Amino acid sequence: MAPASRVVRALWTGGCALAWRLGGRPQPLLPTQSRAGFAGAAGSQGPVAAARKGSPRLLGAAALALGGALGLYHTVRWHLRAQDLHAERSAVQLSLSSRLQLTLYQYKTCPFCSKVRAFLDFHALPYQVVEVNPVHRAEIKFSSYRKVPILVAQEGESSQQLNDSSVIISALKTYLVSGQPLEEIITYYPAMKAVNDQGKEVTEFGNKYWLMLNEKEAQQVYGGKEARTEEMKWRQWADDWLVHLISPNVYRTPTEALASFDYIVREGKFGAVEGAVAKYMGAAAMYLISKRLKSRHRLQDNVREDLYEAADKWVAAVGKDRPFMGGQKPNLADLAVYGVLRVMEGLDAFDDLMQHTHIQPWYLRVERAITEASPAH
Repeated sequence: MAPASRVVRALWTGGCALAWRLGGRPQPLLPTQSRAGFAGAAGSQGPVAAARKGSPRLLGAAALALGGALGLYHTVRWHLRAQDLHAERSAVQLSLSSRLQLTLYQYKTCPFCSKVRAFLDFHALPYQVVEVNPVHRAEIKFSSYRKVPILVAQEGESSQQLNDSSVIISALKTYLVSGQPLEEIITYYPAMKAVNDQGKEVTEFGNKYWLMLNEKEAQQVYGGKEARTEEMKWRQWADDWLVHLISPNVYRTPTEALASFDYIVREGKFGAVEGAVAKYMGAAAMYLISKRLKSRHRLQDNVREDLYEAADKWVAAVGKDRPFMGGQKPNLADLAVYGVLRVMEGLDAFDDLMQHTHIQPWYLRVERAITEASPAH
């Protein structure tokens, strides 16, 4: 049997680099005033002409009212057309998603797997879950890529394997928006071998935070270059920083480490003996490992403070004028941050986070949005 610490090292691994480009910025569509409308009112005969002669103020008021009515008409027509386009896109998206049969290979308590589930649920994509035994990993013996999450997408006779949480999310979002063949989309995210700071060879993926959309599609999704750049920045932040605050916080003390492993064993796929060994030996090992992680990532003596600062930094980035970073609905950054934090639910670290930061209202809004959108699994 592998050492118990291997279990959680597998559950809490993270972070890769990215490459991206910037898309074009669309111009806002504004209702226009009709010069013909003004001219017609000014040049007509009868009561309006008499009013012009007798009262310039009355004429101005009439012209203003007519122009306002035309503006309102154009605004309402644009709004209804936008609703029609949204309904058409939703229908197309439903048609595309219904062609896919998705199977997610995961550890339930892994933050990267949680990110993928948040995305799938919010986009109402049906999927099956295969819980992987973190010791033997027999469930993914078909794959040369040995980390989770792994997503297998069956489309007709074609089956595609998607690796890495951010690649899975970017590829599927690109598929839903553009309708490009998934087999082709996957080629946009090439796997690359690299050596990390510890001298270990790792697999990274190019373009992992980038949606492969044309200018029109990008405009529909983002509305502007700034929104696209912002989403990509915070998705990477979730992978490169936020996720590394989880282990030092959930294994901060021996008591918290034991509670965390009790949760991992209860929610994971372990045999009776494996579960007992993992719970006690793993808790002790990860309590010690968390100290090294604290040093590696240069965290404060009280690691809760780093977690609190990260949460409040995120809340400040979202701002007070929008419910989500994505505006009126969560974008991929909202779903990524939510997915990472969700794995701490039920633990002391999560309760402390909700109590000592301003993140709870945003968190509950994302939770509600996902619940309303997702089918039961």
